[in-house]
Amino acid sequence: MRVQRSLTTTLISIICLFYIWAQFDHTLVDHLALFYGGVYSNGVFPGVSTGQWYRLFTVALTHANLLHLGSNMLALFTFGNLVERIFGRNKYLAIFLGSLLVASLASVYLGPHNIFKVGASGAIFGLLGALLAAGGRSGINSQAVVSNVVLNVVITFSIPGIDWRAHIGGFVGGFAIAYLVKPRR
Repeated sequence: MRVQRSLTTTLISIICLFYIWAQFDHTLVDHLALFYGGVYSNGVFPGVSTGQWYRLFTVALTHANLLHLGSNMLALFTFGNLVERIFGRNKYLAIFLGSLLVASLASVYLGPHNIFKVGASGAIFGLLGALLAAGGRSGINSQAVVSNVVLNVVITFSIPGIDWRAHIGGFVGGFAIAYLVKPRR
């Protein structure tokens, strides 16, 4: 009997491997982090506005430090496995990547243009949105989901430097995608 590895575990492994790689290649984050880019007074800086659209997705592979990585991976493990179980692998991947895209677009176009943004938390907020959208249809405890959403929103607005635009964008993206797709039985 072959045991299938969860997509959540695979995502966590890939993100952690990129964090380790970044410890040895200090330019990696500069090439993968979310950055608007463009022409500034002291030169041209590459980013989404200069055609590096891949940054909308690769931002999830970058993290500021070990605490940032650890908290995001714990949340991804907790919520990701649940969303994957409720929706199945393909829909879960669509929710994760769709949430990441909406979070990145919200961050890059509504936030400051001259700051590098890092982390997978926009996609993770999308998973919370998906859980809320699935709600009673999937038999999960909606009160627990709402409590987690409230707690994470409080943390988002309490700690300076957290990109609330990405968190709200990811949540809205995850909710919308999950609302459109049906949980598996």
